[in-house]
Amino acid sequence: MARNKTALQLGRTVPIPASPKDAVIDVVANPHAGEDYVVRFTAPEFTTLCPITGQPDFAHFVIDYCPAKSLVESKSLKLYLASYRNVAAFHEDCTVAIGKRVVLAVKPKYLRIAGFWYPRGGIPIDVFWQTGRLPKNVWLPDMEVEPYRGRG
Repeated sequence: MARNKTALQLGRTVPIPASPKDAVIDVVANPHAGEDYVVRFTAPEFTTLCPITGQPDFAHFVIDYCPAKSLVESKSLKLYLASYRNVAAFHEDCTVAIGKRVVLAVKPKYLRIAGFWYPRGGIPIDVFWQTGRLPKNVWLPDMEVEPYRGRG
């Protein structure tokens, strides 16, 4: 669910939503709506639960988007991401669902999300999703997240 009029969670104490379905991603007006540029959110401490074992899974997310008329209000994004902490979901589902939810809220020109999942059982899983077209005159930096190497 997105709210476009006023950021409802800005400037006040807000509890972490019980689930992603209960979370609100607030948006605010883009003061530079006529410009093409990239906004990056990096969330290196994402937590959810494995739907098979119930054990915690951890990820490092990088979300890049080119805003149109609206910007994602960062506090609401933090609360939305935190709402996954007691939810059981596969890595692929979390990554793509987060990307789609941000797109639904802000309607960007372009968005890409990368989920770099920390290994359990010796296998890291990286999930990438994007939508829209990157404007031609926009610089999109590299992710700069090192691939998992173990001890080697």
